[in-house]
Amino acid sequence: MRRSKAFIPTSKEAPSDAVLASHIFLSRAGFISQVASGLYSYMPLAKKVIRKIENVIHEEMGNVGAQEVELSFVAPSDLWIESGRIDKFGKELLRFYDRKEKLFVLGPTHEEMMVDLVRNRVTSYKNLPLNLYQIKTKFRDEVRPRFGLMRGREFIMKDGYSFHSSVEDLDREFDALEVAYKKIIKRLGLDFRVVEADSGAIGGTGSKELMVLADSGEDTIAVCSKCEYGANVEVFLDTQNLDEDFDASTITDIKQIKGDNCCPHCDGELSLTKGIEVGHIFKLGTTYSEALKAEYLDENGKSQPFIMGTYGMGVSRLVAAVIEQHHDENGCIWTKETAPYTVNIMISNIKDESQNTLGEELYLKLLCENVEVMLDDRKDRFGFKMKDAELIGFPYTVIIGKELANGLVQIYNRSTKEKTPVAVGDIYAKIMELV
Repeated sequence: MRRSKAFIPTSKEAPSDAVLASHIFLSRAGFISQVASGLYSYMPLAKKVIRKIENVIHEEMGNVGAQEVELSFVAPSDLWIESGRIDKFGKELLRFYDRKEKLFVLGPTHEEMMVDLVRNRVTSYKNLPLNLYQIKTKFRDEVRPRFGLMRGREFIMKDGYSFHSSVEDLDREFDALEVAYKKIIKRLGLDFRVVEADSGAIGGTGSKELMVLADSGEDTIAVCSKCEYGANVEVFLDTQNLDEDFDASTITDIKQIKGDNCCPHCDGELSLTKGIEVGHIFKLGTTYSEALKAEYLDENGKSQPFIMGTYGMGVSRLVAAVIEQHHDENGCIWTKETAPYTVNIMISNIKDESQNTLGEELYLKLLCENVEVMLDDRKDRFGFKMKDAELIGFPYTVIIGKELANGLVQIYNRSTKEKTPVAVGDIYAKIMELV
């Protein structure tokens, strides 16, 4: 993409209500635009990041045999009445009537819809297990939407549901999906923990959250220094049999919890940190299949309710989580797997014919190798273009400037802030080595 043709409206001003780095920089760098409270439009850069995250999810879901579907965003209220959740979900569930006065809801989650898709279509144990997922817009009418993409009313979510004929098979699938979710987040270049958690309004047991570690996270988690143990503080408190009036919000030291800081699974020490929930998996059992009378015939020809698991991942929240964990005072620092463009070629002086020629040649060569490359061919000053590059967060910027007269260009590494001189003849090979 040529920067002179790209729709990337960068700005020096952040939204007045922005307090988190992701909200500030994604807005300033031209990734998102706020439409109303908790509602955002995604501009071209954001769409590229979202698509890259989705591609990683699709690959890892394919590796565990999950199949993609797409359910209607609008759901008939009858399904929610049938499951018993229409009142339990509260005002976050947005309801509306169509022209025939039939009540519908905007899907905040899709358990009912997925069960309805499967019931009467999967009728035998021979067709199990089955794992279906989608990546879909959701809507929850949050009482206080805030923090940009971290807690909006409308968001993009990957939600998956598995169907089984035995608890043992559900356990196997649950473990496989936990491994797959770990692979996804590792591939995105994020530091995270899997922690024990509560299932909330969706119900079920065996609940685990995938938490990206960041000081701006809303959740406090206890993590072990030696093993992979981690727990949301609320769940950890439940296991300690503390008095009901213990205030979790006041915890600043793990010793306040139990008088020590020992991991319940090893001799490691526990410490408290903050996390951003980007994934949540749990075992639903027969909660929804019984309520919606979704059954199959077992080996003896007897009707049984499906045993289910559910697996959610916040796609749009992951966009924000990357920046919460990877940014500095100048802007975004995208990981290689999430960067909208991996390489930014900056022509310092667009009037210099030699700079233009090298920039064009390198740009076309990288395009032929399917490298995601931006050519900054604008007539603006070098300093302005460099600030833009740092704000957007390209992993590598090739600076074609005055040193070209000496046969050199520079590669600027966004994460380390190092500028490395490279001979013109070696620049292509060096970039291919980096990417």
